[in-house]
Amino acid sequence: MKLSVIGCGYLGAVHAASMAELGHDVTGIDVDPERIASLSRGVAPFHEPGFNDLLAANQQKLAFSTDMSAANGSRVHFLAVGTPQSSDGSVDMTYVNQAVSDLLPHLSPGDLVVGKSTVPVGTAERLLTMVEPTGAHLMWNPEFLREGFAVEDTLSPDRLVYGVTDDDAGVNDTAILDEVYAAILAKDTPRLVMNFATAELVKVAANSFLATKISFINAMAEIADVTGANVTQLADAIGHDDRIGRRFLNAGIGFGGGCLPKDIRGFAARAAELGVGEALSFLKDVDDINLRRRRRVQEILSAELGDLTGKKIAVWGLAFKPDSDDIRDSPALDIVESLARAGAHVTGSDPEATGPATRRIQSAGLEDSVTLEVDHLSAARGADAIVVATEWQHFRATDASVVANLVNNPLVVDGRNCLPAGEWKQAGFVYRGMGRS
Repeated sequence: MKLSVIGCGYLGAVHAASMAELGHDVTGIDVDPERIASLSRGVAPFHEPGFNDLLAANQQKLAFSTDMSAANGSRVHFLAVGTPQSSDGSVDMTYVNQAVSDLLPHLSPGDLVVGKSTVPVGTAERLLTMVEPTGAHLMWNPEFLREGFAVEDTLSPDRLVYGVTDDDAGVNDTAILDEVYAAILAKDTPRLVMNFATAELVKVAANSFLATKISFINAMAEIADVTGANVTQLADAIGHDDRIGRRFLNAGIGFGGGCLPKDIRGFAARAAELGVGEALSFLKDVDDINLRRRRRVQEILSAELGDLTGKKIAVWGLAFKPDSDDIRDSPALDIVESLARAGAHVTGSDPEATGPATRRIQSAGLEDSVTLEVDHLSAARGADAIVVATEWQHFRATDASVVANLVNNPLVVDGRNCLPAGEWKQAGFVYRGMGRS
């Protein structure tokens, strides 16, 4: 089947290449000429494990363009543009609205527009009124990608969610999307069909639940810090309860990225617009706990080192999570900037995110206080403290005795509780974790 994907950022580019992998002919469309040029060359414009190989393997079935007319002739048009956060916390729908408006002249009767962007509930019903006069139909098909696992999550998702109209058109649209995803459905992937509002809520409800779970265990870490409890052992114990589970109960410096922070704020803002803001008032506490964890690192460093002016702090990790170069709302970079403003000289290290991090540091005017490099051992040389801010596997596997010979002062703040504490203590380090010692 001939498909188009409108928006070739992280979500759209991965989706386009994955649909080609399923055997479809796909045209990706984006307003960014540099991104389109890179994708056309078969080079990923961002780091995502497995994506470069997927892109290279499917070049014959992929085309990319900045011209929306390239969508002509496609039977299904996936809408995958960004929905950033506005200054008031609500979702900025500018790109979605523009993309749909630009697509309308290129739709034919019977075409199917499939929304994948994370949007406020009620968006699909509004967009339907724009699409229907063309004779095309609309569905909503939210994505559940995890950065670092995006290819796997697209080709082998844990479920497919279809938001459809409650009429014969909805039945026909379901059959068309089933054809697109035939290879995925053949693996007995659960397919859940529901109305627009429910499909829109699935993504933000899931992310809000995960954010709440993470902030809960981080709140327990705050209690553990003042009582001498060990939050990791606590998480292990309560995680054995089937009603709770162990996943997403890892205390640390909190979550970041382009989804969870944005989605909980946007969800709360939308609830307020609907007149039921009290239903999601708890998300403000979830957000506050999360942001407070970022400040905890500097509190620990100040308690251990005193005045941070002139101190050299090595921060391992700049991306918001491992196996990614994404620095959006990164707790690690927030910590880097905060330490620099406190007078420290920060040497940050990340295997993939130094490029985008450099641009952010420059825009913040902190080039004189922050040095960024790829090698974490070089970053540790002469350091008065090491902060682990992103749990890359090679950070976790680092020989503590090697690091001990590089640093000026053996202090490590494990912001992700990912290091083997005993090994670092044995190597002579003062080890400070998040809710554990």
